[in-house]
Amino acid sequence: MAAIAGPEIERLIQLLARVPGLGPRSARRAALHLIRRRDELLAPLAGAMQVASERIVTCSVCGNIDTADPCTLCRDLRRDDSILVVVEGVADLWALERARVLNARYHVLGGVLSPLDGITPKDLAIAGLIDRVAAGAVKEVIIALNATVDGQTTAHYLTDMLAPTGVKVTRLAHGVPVGGELDYLDEGTLAAALRSRTAL
Repeated sequence: MAAIAGPEIERLIQLLARVPGLGPRSARRAALHLIRRRDELLAPLAGAMQVASERIVTCSVCGNIDTADPCTLCRDLRRDDSILVVVEGVADLWALERARVLNARYHVLGGVLSPLDGITPKDLAIAGLIDRVAAGAVKEVIIALNATVDGQTTAHYLTDMLAPTGVKVTRLAHGVPVGGELDYLDEGTLAAALRSRTAL
């Protein structure tokens, strides 16, 4: 496709197009919007991105990303040290925090086991998880992994690895979503819902 602007603007569009959820057309619209409002949007965004690229680090305790190590969540003294939520990635941690249901500690694995992709236990932060649990403060580990084959394989592996510690291991419930209609759900979701049924 022929260039419609100078190389700097084209570069901005190309970089925006790499952002998940933005394709080439959306990137052009976003770039145009930023350029039109450069004083209130483009300049502050560029400054924020510069600071982020210089200061963002991975937390050495939980694996979250922040501008400080330990991260904001790990430094929060109001959090319950007895509950540790295990997630695949930072996006999952942030999603659980948005729900505002638990005030627990987190541990980011950095992925899930996937033999087909060559991801083994040594590629994940499993040793750090075992060390944190073995320290003694954790009473319950909540495995909050996706309900995929790799996610479930990882959950079973973690359960086996944590068994010698005697800590309680739980997982997120699976099944009918809030507002979901049974007629529209797939068989796997219905089966999981029936297996995970609870008393009223």
